[in-house]
Amino acid sequence: MAGANESASSYPEPSPTGRPMIVTENVTKWFGDFQALKGITTSIAEGEVVVVLGPSGSGKSTFIRTLNRLEPHDGGRIVIDGVELNDDLRNLEHIRSEVGMVFQSFNLFPHLTVERNITLAPQKVRHLPRAEARALADELLVRVGIPEQADKFPGQLSGGQQQRVAIARALAMRPKIMLFDEPTSALDPEMIKEVLDVMRELAASGMTMIVVSHEMGFAREVAHRLIFFDEGLLVEEGTPEQFFEHPREDRTKLFLSQIL
Repeated sequence: MAGANESASSYPEPSPTGRPMIVTENVTKWFGDFQALKGITTSIAEGEVVVVLGPSGSGKSTFIRTLNRLEPHDGGRIVIDGVELNDDLRNLEHIRSEVGMVFQSFNLFPHLTVERNITLAPQKVRHLPRAEARALADELLVRVGIPEQADKFPGQLSGGQQQRVAIARALAMRPKIMLFDEPTSALDPEMIKEVLDVMRELAASGMTMIVVSHEMGFAREVAHRLIFFDEGLLVEEGTPEQFFEHPREDRTKLFLSQIL
């Protein structure tokens, strides 16, 4: 598995501050008659890296999509960096400016260059001058390892390169929190490592991160905590050592027996 043989000691160990950046209390979500989330309560600290695991349809992607209101929650409370996520548009705009998201599909603008994909939102939303936005894009492309791709279009890049552009685009808004919804699941196996390496560096920098992923090596190495979802419930959470070596719940044990 990607990252399974990497030495964790080669990456600085980030330390969560303990200050809650994300708090959810009894969060529920319905799609018609189907309840996708059944009272999710958890808290994620500043600088913490949390990997969310679970079978298909368990609610894990729905959960992180509620954290920036791509999916409005139907019940309970969500508080992001002290601001409650609700129907107040001012709160929503503030939270979305603080939370970056990277999707399974890259969602890049195909008619814009890599550089313009990255600079568009900082210029339009943060009102960054063009030269400053371009300098930021150049800096971020170096950070994600593809500085030579600035003037290309997304269709000229590999899937792994496109996903790294998507990460750079999210980082251009200088978010406090990064959400990743299965960012490697659409990639060919040889492209997965290059994306995970960028995410490792981001985690080592102290970014607060929630990652929905099936990359067990990455989860063992980088996560401070794992959360396991099944049928809309938060079934179990714990450190990587506890989760993989001493799972408490039978459903967790069954899941791990099928994927490890």
